[in-house]
Amino acid sequence: MPRFSRRSFLHLSAAASAATAFRGFSEPALAAAARHRMPHGPNAVLIDSNENPLGPCAAACTAMSAILPQGGRYLDNVTEDLVSTFAQMEGLKPDYVRATVGSTPPLSVTVLAFTSPQRSYVTADPGFETGMMMAGLVGAKVVKVPLTKTYAHDVKAMLAAGPDAGVFYICNPNNPTGTLTPHADIEYMVASKPKGSIVLIDEAYLHFSEAPSTLDLVKADKDVIVLRTFSKVYGMAGLRCGFAIGRPELLDKAIERGGMNFMPVTAVVAATASLKDPQLTAERRRINANIRQQTFQWLDRNGYAYIPSESNCFLLDTKRPGKEVREAMAKEDVMIGRVWPIMPTHVRITVGTQDDMEKFQAAFQKVMKS
Repeated sequence: MPRFSRRSFLHLSAAASAATAFRGFSEPALAAAARHRMPHGPNAVLIDSNENPLGPCAAACTAMSAILPQGGRYLDNVTEDLVSTFAQMEGLKPDYVRATVGSTPPLSVTVLAFTSPQRSYVTADPGFETGMMMAGLVGAKVVKVPLTKTYAHDVKAMLAAGPDAGVFYICNPNNPTGTLTPHADIEYMVASKPKGSIVLIDEAYLHFSEAPSTLDLVKADKDVIVLRTFSKVYGMAGLRCGFAIGRPELLDKAIERGGMNFMPVTAVVAATASLKDPQLTAERRRINANIRQQTFQWLDRNGYAYIPSESNCFLLDTKRPGKEVREAMAKEDVMIGRVWPIMPTHVRITVGTQDDMEKFQAAFQKVMKS
């Protein structure tokens, strides 16, 4: 693992000044989060931010408790253990894996490194917005391509729209729709993209589905960077830990020039313990799928429309401005997710606990009948 100092932390993409770039991946993201979560009471139902209500697993909590007395140290060895554990599990070389503070910072610095006024950023619409913000910082053109009729990334349309692309961004399953793009389509994009560009594949929600990973493309030394996070299925959103995975020279350009700092030791040991639990992801996928399916069945019985999902979130059609419904739900102390401009009558719903979803159903029924 490379060692990073405080001096290197602000040494970002040559395409933008260090201070501007750092503000780019911190301030807009934080401001957006503040806008999206409305004020709420202590007992509010929080199904607005794609958090996992199960939180860290028991082994992760034990590992964090044990490491706390050493929290005053920069402990490179625990990060090396995390990387080697993941690399061994996935059949990767350790230098193809970089530990990161969640998946949003590596997403941000990758866009800063590979886009410019001459190299555009191509993404799905609706899609996760952080990359668009980052591209704007360096003056790159942002190209938004609607999803297909089955809500997959339209890879052929994305390629046609981005002959000058620096980054093609694919989130699979997609945020906010929770829908999948076939592996074959992603392979086609990687094989057909313009020279010098990369495909940035965000697998934050992968473990909620049965879809195959694209790490095989990394192993084949393709022009891809794959992002992983422990925020979702592992329930560590507030702890911040993830991976950027790709050929070392691609990671050097994105991650090292982005100046990623030392990792939080509590998050690192929690992540390592989570990886070593062989049943964890399957069990949590089952729990999420069961509650999601029960929610869909209730929506079907009551005549409400939604986009079927393979993730821990889905888009619900409110048949009227989604922002109004969101505000009305907040008055019922149920926080639901935001609205994307391309789909103004849809709101994003996170799959919470069974109790969360029952309270959501009661509040939604009340709001829709008012």
